[in-house]
Amino acid sequence: MRMRQGRAAHSVLPAAGLVVALMVAGCTGGGGTRANGDRGSGRAEQVAVPAAQAGPATVATGRTPAEIAASVSRTLFTSSPAVVVALSTDPAAMSEATAQAERLGVPLLLDDGAGGPAATEAGRLEPDTVLALGAGVSDRLAQVAGADVVGDAGELPALGRPEPLSDTVVLVQTAAGAAAKATAAAVTVTAKAAGARAIPVTGTDPRASVRAIEDLATAKPAHVVAAGSAFGSADRLAARVAVASTGVQLPGGGQVVLPGRRLVAMYGHPGSPALGVLGEQPVEEAIVRARTLAEPYQALSGSTPVVPAFEIISSVATAGPGPDGNYSFEAPIPLLRPWVEKAGAEGVYVVLDLQPGRTDFLTQAKRYEPLLALPYVGLALDPEWRLKPGQKHLTQIGSVAASEVNAVYRWLADLTERNSLPQKLLVLHQFRLDMISDDEPLQRDRDEVALLIHMDGQGPTGSKDETWAAVVGAAPEGVPFGWKNFYDEDLPMLTPAQTMSRRPTPSMISYQ
Repeated sequence: MRMRQGRAAHSVLPAAGLVVALMVAGCTGGGGTRANGDRGSGRAEQVAVPAAQAGPATVATGRTPAEIAASVSRTLFTSSPAVVVALSTDPAAMSEATAQAERLGVPLLLDDGAGGPAATEAGRLEPDTVLALGAGVSDRLAQVAGADVVGDAGELPALGRPEPLSDTVVLVQTAAGAAAKATAAAVTVTAKAAGARAIPVTGTDPRASVRAIEDLATAKPAHVVAAGSAFGSADRLAARVAVASTGVQLPGGGQVVLPGRRLVAMYGHPGSPALGVLGEQPVEEAIVRARTLAEPYQALSGSTPVVPAFEIISSVATAGPGPDGNYSFEAPIPLLRPWVEKAGAEGVYVVLDLQPGRTDFLTQAKRYEPLLALPYVGLALDPEWRLKPGQKHLTQIGSVAASEVNAVYRWLADLTERNSLPQKLLVLHQFRLDMISDDEPLQRDRDEVALLIHMDGQGPTGSKDETWAAVVGAAPEGVPFGWKNFYDEDLPMLTPAQTMSRRPTPSMISYQ
């Protein structure tokens, strides 16, 4: 077997320069100067790669198994004296390739029957030897200049190991199907060869995977590589990883509030039975009651966890103007904090509801920032109680401009991002279409906030269904919905099974 002199046993990007590696798919060229490998000692000097400014995350772009495997190799390696390439659709070839690449500590590339990404990446790595496994693979690798293409693992050299990328993790998407499994196998082996830790992720958002959150919180990596274009931009990935690495999880698990759970909430104000069922008992008993309300929904929700919740009216609409003239009583934080913190400690999600009167929602939301900075606390806006100048409660139905809702949305997203918090829920109550003016589209483009439209009309079931249909029909496509059951005003109040029969199925159900 022909071996070229002056070849490092195998080389990876140093941790400080990892993310400079190819934010753009298809980038080629190793750069750097190869050092002479000491095969007798079983160790090799690393390739000298100039240090560069780099961000905390890289998306190794690609959509097919072959593209993703090549992109991960390109991101982690500058060169390798040996490469393993397997036909991704051949289980026997994949099994052998995985074993040999892991034994040698070299990249594993995938051939999809057309060459392309595997041949290009193998050429960039400038190997002395390529192990080709699977029908036709060796022919498609014939153009890898200067390399011996072999089909027998016995012809591969013994190689040393470089310094590992111990502060780097590679996120590997797990999914059913042969293509997904082949991709995961290749990416995992290549990550291990570089000395990086491979972390499996269900889906493409590490915040939604309990295992990924736990692994990232333990590893606290300096750099993260995600395998595949489905992970989105590097900036979005970095923000998600920053949250996941905190290890903080929401009631019900994970860090994405929706989708992934169903909330069943008691609505009201502490110590005020007239304002809803929440205030009919002390906080400890309210927690028990919230769990009791939520329990029957679990059997109706399949694998979706059902989480008990409090929707606490934090600012209460008032008949008189009050000292500040805004027709709203802003409950002091010391009154609310025991309810909020005890609920959170017991796995109960909390939503702070605002009835702002003549002030605006953003002004009131900012008053409760210390509570909204807690990971398990979301926000609700109640336009029924948003007055224009000169208006009073109960003489008309209030309304809010979509631009005002969007201002709250952006502020809440910024607060969440700034504090690396799990995703926040923003509830927008509505039972008439004119409660939310359409001066601009409702904003839903921030990863940090999930917007939910909550239909909270009351009365006979037929009337509520008509309201539901109108609200759902006018809402932005894909937005989740909530439904409210009233003990006294609904005729009759729906059972859990009847509530869950609404379409789309409510993601939040409140009781008042």
